[in-house]
Amino acid sequence: MKEYNKANIPLAKALRKNLTPWERKLWYNFLRGYPLRFQRQKVIGNYIADFYCAKAKLILELDGGGHYTIEQSQKDHLRTKELESMGLTVLRICNSDIDRNFNGVCEYIDLSVKNLSLSQLR
Repeated sequence: MKEYNKANIPLAKALRKNLTPWERKLWYNFLRGYPLRFQRQKVIGNYIADFYCAKAKLILELDGGGHYTIEQSQKDHLRTKELESMGLTVLRICNSDIDRNFNGVCEYIDLSVKNLSLSQLR
């Protein structure tokens, strides 16, 4: 089990109840029924991951327009590096990709999970 900041639990619970439209679509139309368990708004370290699959050591982060400013992009980069230092892989997915190419996003996630799962067996 990954270490986490317990102070983030109330916020994570609130975020689970208030999914963005893109999180809702990905969760209800793909991840909820995925063969490996994904968790929503999972507290890991000092962060709250949008989606987390422990078996694949994979975090999915959905990025809206606010993530493309220079300041937020730098924060996201640092966050990704810190999560990767815990042995996790972070996939950043643009909300517009979920709107425009949902099936492609699902295939990308599925291939990533399979590749990560295979590499962990070696």
